[in-house]
Amino acid sequence: MAAGRTKSLFSLSTLLASFFGAAMIAAAFAYFNYKFSEYKFIDFNDWVFYQEKAIFIPTEPYYIVVFYSSKLPGTIEKLTQAKAKYPIIAIDYYQKAPPSTPNITFLRGGTDTSLKFIQRFNIYHSPTVFTIKKNKETLYKQDSMIRELDTLETLSSISSDL
Repeated sequence: MAAGRTKSLFSLSTLLASFFGAAMIAAAFAYFNYKFSEYKFIDFNDWVFYQEKAIFIPTEPYYIVVFYSSKLPGTIEKLTQAKAKYPIIAIDYYQKAPPSTPNITFLRGGTDTSLKFIQRFNIYHSPTVFTIKKNKETLYKQDSMIRELDTLETLSSISSDL
């Protein structure tokens, strides 16, 4: 009798372990699905940004978005020296937009657009970096977590991970 009883306990413990394993996998999937759904959209038809004197119309499938402060010394130089995986959209908190380079598009927008941008992406620090991915014509979805950078020197190493 003891042998049969041991087998039933073994089966019950195996069943419980399988149940808890499946529950943990389901919880992890739900959590990461929830975290991904937190990612925000930006429609460049609704939010108008200016590139030099023209309205910016995105064309690339991916962009790295950098929100920075031009009041920090050497910021523009550090941005232009960064080597990134995707083209960079650089948005200055103070709305200064130097001439764009082949890999960096400097944008500026009105106060209303800037405030909406800051609120939408919950930006609390500068510089901040994240990627966006094209969803439709001018609709882009955030494709990475928003990362705060200590300095722009780390942009090249961070952007290869994005």
